[in-house]
Amino acid sequence: MRLTTRGRYAVTSMLDLALHEGQGPIPLAGISARQDISLSYLEQLFSQLRRGGLVRSVRGPGGGYHLGKSAGEISVAEVIEAVNESTDATRCHGKGDCQKGSTCLTHHLWMNLSDQIHDFLLGISLSDLVERREIRDIARQQEERTAPADTIKADLITDLEQA
Repeated sequence: MRLTTRGRYAVTSMLDLALHEGQGPIPLAGISARQDISLSYLEQLFSQLRRGGLVRSVRGPGGGYHLGKSAGEISVAEVIEAVNESTDATRCHGKGDCQKGSTCLTHHLWMNLSDQIHDFLLGISLSDLVERREIRDIARQQEERTAPADTIKADLITDLEQA
């Protein structure tokens, strides 16, 4: 199985969206900055994710994206499939024509592996990932790294006042 950049970025951006879901519509520019993904690439991905019903957009000032359903209802497999990626480990893309039109010796082995990978990713929701402490820690570091200077100053003042 080869998961391309498209599939990886789709999962990463959806997880970022899930992590920030309570903050209103999330602009793609914020996801782009935090995840170091090109804004134009994100626009392409989110077009597909929107068609798949995984996100919904809010237009205008203060606009951005929300999850199309709860984070617990969106599996990693669903995100990958929404951007036309697959978890197929076969060389023939599951068709069985791997060896000059015939099924190769290991076709069923790779088909079984594909099924296992798909089932594994189907069993992991965005909320499962959001609940992981190490993911929240990384998200916090990303926020600190990409926060505007005035936000950092305000946070420092608040921290000093509380000390």
